[in-house]
Amino acid sequence: MASRHGAEVLVASNRGPVTYTVDESGSLRSRRGGGGLVSGLSAIGSDADSVWVCAALGDGDREAVRRADGGLLPAGDSGGQRVRMLDIDAAVHADAYNGIANSVLWFVHHMLYQTPLEPVFDAEFRRQWASYEAYNRAFAEALSEEAAEGAAVLVQDYHLCLVPGMLRELRPDLRIGHFSHTPWAPAEYFGLLPEDIREQLLAGMLGADRVAFLTWRWATAFMKCAEGLDPEDYRVAWPSGAPRHVEHLRGSRRTEVGVHSLGADGDFLRARSHEPDVEERMAALRAEIGEGRKSIVRVDRTELSKNIVRGLLAYRQLLDEHPEWRERVVHIAFAYPSRQDLAVYREYTAAVQRVAEEINSSYGTPGWTPVVLHVKDDFARSLAAYRLADVALVNPIRDGMNLVAKEIPVVSDQGCALVLSREAGAYEELGADALAVNPYDVLETARALHEALSLRPEERAERSKRLGAAATALPPAQWFLDQLRALREVQSS
Repeated sequence: MASRHGAEVLVASNRGPVTYTVDESGSLRSRRGGGGLVSGLSAIGSDADSVWVCAALGDGDREAVRRADGGLLPAGDSGGQRVRMLDIDAAVHADAYNGIANSVLWFVHHMLYQTPLEPVFDAEFRRQWASYEAYNRAFAEALSEEAAEGAAVLVQDYHLCLVPGMLRELRPDLRIGHFSHTPWAPAEYFGLLPEDIREQLLAGMLGADRVAFLTWRWATAFMKCAEGLDPEDYRVAWPSGAPRHVEHLRGSRRTEVGVHSLGADGDFLRARSHEPDVEERMAALRAEIGEGRKSIVRVDRTELSKNIVRGLLAYRQLLDEHPEWRERVVHIAFAYPSRQDLAVYREYTAAVQRVAEEINSSYGTPGWTPVVLHVKDDFARSLAAYRLADVALVNPIRDGMNLVAKEIPVVSDQGCALVLSREAGAYEELGADALAVNPYDVLETARALHEALSLRPEERAERSKRLGAAATALPPAQWFLDQLRALREVQSS
């Protein structure tokens, strides 16, 4: 049923644009978030009728939902945006988010499983899958309630793959899009999932009028997976000169497949990176690096797919093979904790710290610390490192895009060389001016680091200039508006 005063544009995502904490006095304190979605929704204009639907992620969020009586949050907390936060049962959210989204779907799409031992799809998996269904259903019902007749709904990411299909059943009048921020698994790897789960995920996404990805590599992988669906229900079409799509043979519609590469917000990054707190952290980092030394910079979450340990091993190989770089270069490695409620992530974070300590113990001197490792998240310090970078190391095993690869060349003061994994989505746009590596090949990565450090300053600056131009070609606001425009064009065609 359409809301009488419903929104014309809706965004759905697990994490919203505002989070809450409760202070000692019992007062709620809000903190607004950033990122592409926040910038994008702001770009449609304050006069647009829009609502963002998200999940309550903590006790503060849940208290805010209760005080709003389940309705829209105070606009002042979210920068004027209209936000509806869902107080989904905490156990259901934990099962859906950690049990399925982060421990199954993330692992499948990033191809992270150690297949001799995992995955194991047992009764516990099925119990958690029921929570994933319930979680998605809560979003679909909320979107149905908030949407005006014919509204455009942009559903975000792997947490909400079932929402388009569920919402289609509730509100066939809506224009529904789904955007995947991760890679999409090849059909053979996607086949690790039980057959009914594969079909449910694909059919859920195909409930949308349009599904979109960060690169054609991921979009093509999705379509290859869709070719495995019942040919009496779906037909995958690859026409030349027309949008790729999946036809629904038992209905009179189709799902278009598209791509929207997400770029860095150059204007914001350049301005923010010259604020006083960044200057303070630059001074501190310069003291840690030491006078006259080059820097290899990486900034990542300690996410398994980011490949931090192999990056450190490649740096150690560089020091072994090229002792002339000893005491002349420092590896600034920011590895911010991620998903520490999962044991495998805690173990990985410990491994990163252990390898960094081993390198410093083996090669360090009284005046030189080879690896400067920080594990406490600090955005201003990250920007300071960006500005100081001579070389950026971005070597993920597999990544939907990787904005760090795009951000460092935009911010680096003297221009930087980029050592980039071929498995990062950003490689499609930046590969021509980067030093490309196989993320599993430590020797190749060490050679690329040596080459990057050895570039003439003018060549490094020229490469960095071209990288920065490619990186900012589609800023977040335009990325969002392009999705919205494309969705409306599908519906009106």
